Formats: sequence, C-alpha cells, structure tokens
Amino acid sequence: MPIHNWTNVYDGLFHDFHQTWSIYIKNALNAGKLPKGMTALVEQKVPDKEPDVLAIDTREPERRGRIPSGGTLLLEPPVAQIVRKSTKETYADIANRIVIKHKIGRTVAVIEIVSPGNKSSKQAFQEFLEKSVAFIREGIHLLVIDLFPPTKRDPFGVHRAIWEDFEDEDDEFVFPAGKNLILASYHASRLKEAYVEPVAIGDTLPDMPLFLVAGYHVNVPLETTYQTTWDVMPKELQDYVITGVLPSIADDSDE
Repeated sequence: MPIHNWTNVYDGLFHDFHQTWSIYIKNALNAGKLPKGMTALVEQKVPDKEPDVLAIDTREPERRGRIPSGGTLLLEPPVAQIVRKSTKETYADIANRIVIKHKIGRTVAVIEIVSPGNKSSKQAFQEFLEKSVAFIREGIHLLVIDLFPPTKRDPFGVHRAIWEDFEDEDDEFVFPAGKNLILASYHASRLKEAYVEPVAIGDTLPDMPLFLVAGYHVNVPLETTYQTTWDVMPKELQDYVITGVLPSIADDSDE
C-alpha cells in the first residue's frame, strides 16, 4: 500500500485515520510482539493538542540487567537508511533523580503520529519538539511517524529539528532526492541514537524499530497496520484522499 498524499484532504480526516491507525498498531503490538509485562495503550490526547500518543507501559518493576522475556524482542541493531549516534554524555543523564511511578507502571516507549496541527503554528511545533526531546532525555524511547512534508517550521523535517537538541550536526541531515517524509526511531539510552528512514508519497512503509530497553527493540508493523486502516475507510473517503476531490452528496429528493 503506497503512502497517500494526506495534504489533499482536510486535517480532520487524517486525524480520524491516525486515530484508527493507532488502534491497529496497538493491537499488533499487544498480539505477541511485546515482552511479558509490557502493554501498548493509546492515551487520550491533551485537549487542543495533537497527536494522540501510543505508549508502551511496563507493569513489572525494572531490575538492573534484567531483559524482558517473550514477544519478538530483538538485540541486533536495526537497519536504517540513516543512523545517527550522539557523541555526548551529559552529567544530567547520570545524575540521581526522584521518580514518582504510577501504580500501574511506567512508560518506557512512545509512538507519535504527527498531525498537521503539530505544524500549524510556531507554538504548536515548539510544544511538539519540547515534548519529543523531553521523552528522549527522560529515557523514554520514541518513534515518530511524519507523513507530511516539511513546512517553514521544519524545513529539513522533524527529525533534524529534534536531533539538533542532542548533536551540533544539523547540516549533516538532508532529505535524499525524492524523499520528504520521515520515520525516526530514537534509542533513549545514555548515548542517544537515531534510526531514520526518509520516505515519500507512493512508497511502501517499512517496519520501524521501537526500543523498549537499552539495546533491545521490536519492529512495529507500519505497512500492515496502515493497510488495514485504509481498508476499513469508506470508499468515498478513499477516493477523496486519492483525488483531493470531496465526494458529492446524493440528493434524496431525486429518489
């Protein structure tokens, strides 16, 4: 299933699509991909903020050196078109901190599906960046899915805007020819890593790594879940996405 041009449609339609897509991703992760003790949950969005967040929670207390069992957890480094590794280790990362944990568990990873609202204003984009960077700095692994082309707020894409908070190499990332959409997975270890896949409208979505513990990840089935979400969309709306032309409304008086 090729990536569609979601700029063809009004923002609310993509919001509806990514709401449903989030559910299918959650279901796929919970159907045997996650290790024992971890659960994918779709969190409610904060009022007037987008996007919704797909969070991976663990209900087991973390033990140093313990690797979760079960699921499809992988140790091998992910393969990506672009890999960035931070060379910096800040003292803030190794300082003691006081953490208040919810009785259900703690968030270990987050999946963000970027919506047009995240780029609609300078303030909205800054809030998105601050939230994304905060996740990574707090040791919460992050997968960002951005199927919208760069704007004046992110002329080189959301990955470069996020990563420049960790490395002064913002002139190194440029989109390959013909690619202007971004999938980026961030390994929020002490030394941060980014696995980036530039894609384009018409491409098939690759599976992307989602890190759960240091060095270990699962592959998120983006293509199959995108396809399933598309298949349950009404035909009239599919045509609207493809053509950019709103479906006509039938006149009941003619029947």
